[in-house]
Amino acid sequence: MERKNAWEKYSEQDREKVFEFAENYRQFISCCKTERECVREFLKLAKEAGFVDIEDVIKEKKALKPGDRVIAVNQMKGIAMFIVGEKGIEEGMNILGAHIDSPRLDLKQNPLYEDTQMAFLDTHYYGGIKKYQWVTLPLALHGTVVKKDLTTIEFAIGEKSTDPVFGVSDLLIHLAQDQLDKKAAKVIEGEKLNVLIGSEPLKSDDKDDKKKDKVKENILAILKKELNIEEEDFLSAEIEVVPAGKARDLGFDKSMIMGYGQDDRVCAYPSFMAMMQIDVPCHTAVCLLVDKEEIGSVGATGMHSKFFENTVAELLLLSGKSGDIYVRRALANSMVLSSDVSAAFDPNYPEVMEKNNSAYFGRGLVFNKYTGARGKSGSNDANAEYVAMLRGVMDEAGVNFQTAELGKVDQGGGGTIAYILANYGMQVIDSGVAVLNMHAPWEITSKADIYEAYRGYIAFIDR
Repeated sequence: MERKNAWEKYSEQDREKVFEFAENYRQFISCCKTERECVREFLKLAKEAGFVDIEDVIKEKKALKPGDRVIAVNQMKGIAMFIVGEKGIEEGMNILGAHIDSPRLDLKQNPLYEDTQMAFLDTHYYGGIKKYQWVTLPLALHGTVVKKDLTTIEFAIGEKSTDPVFGVSDLLIHLAQDQLDKKAAKVIEGEKLNVLIGSEPLKSDDKDDKKKDKVKENILAILKKELNIEEEDFLSAEIEVVPAGKARDLGFDKSMIMGYGQDDRVCAYPSFMAMMQIDVPCHTAVCLLVDKEEIGSVGATGMHSKFFENTVAELLLLSGKSGDIYVRRALANSMVLSSDVSAAFDPNYPEVMEKNNSAYFGRGLVFNKYTGARGKSGSNDANAEYVAMLRGVMDEAGVNFQTAELGKVDQGGGGTIAYILANYGMQVIDSGVAVLNMHAPWEITSKADIYEAYRGYIAFIDR
């Protein structure tokens, strides 16, 4: 069955709302290209909207009541936001879960070196990327450096028009005969993703100066002067290499957005903004934004950690419910939209998609009943009762939605945080925005789909 295109239903006033929401989103992804940057921005907006840090609530031993807004931060790389509902937390929550990490290049801990009077930064790619897409692009450095005295230095270089940019070189076409014979996975190898950052040697007044690596020394002098960073500070730094420049409107009609990191910030942003529209919900509303999804949801800031479970336990205690059984009940009784992107049908590559079960631009929020690979391996498969309930919620709210799977059965696959949350016994389904160029440096989305996702998320947490 073919779903309707959302653009066709919009009045001129509706269309203005779509473009206004999309413009705010475009500005957000232009500025927030790392997990830390996303958390900082969301935390600022949440506190302006009346959310209170859970640590302060715990210290004050304040009893929670319906309508209270609480936020917990996980090492500045993830957040959990709660609006306490009229029903007890143990009766279940309505959860929007998304991730705020994206594929990129990370600097190694000992990254800076010189070769033939050119200075480079050595990288280790993060997440699933086509490595050949990351060469000959203007790149920016977004970083957090923590010095031995625990002074923290935050920076982003390459985003302003007056900033320099950085880049990974590629072999010229005139000498690329052997390279072009390689498979795409081997055209550019991981250890060749070295970022070029300088070529001017450090000048010295000493005529007998025989120092080597003068270009590297010049870079270190610049880092010391401009950022107060020394070479050893790289050991305790998290520096991400991302595409430089702002996200842009795409198309003569400006109906799409092209930008970095839309997987999964195109779902995280509407999820967060949906929480800004809720007053006192029936069930406690939650926005859970996590890190490390692109590498398996591992570590203290990934979905596999106990952060969310522990935070729910704290909320229950503040609500007068102590004991592990209440935590178990709260989690098992919850319903979740695992807000993650889906693959948009690309008419340039129809051979990998099955048209009747693909996501299309402009047709609204996408529900993936299951993800996984081939025989649904590694997937969460939502049950029919839950899907039926969601159909009713979306239809009642007038939200355009569609259903899809991730390409043809034997073409590959992917996963999200859905199966991890489902381990608690929750009802979970993947739902998000269709994306072209997924995991590429510049991804494409439809403004109508972003807006319908926002409307759908509001309908779900406020049902």
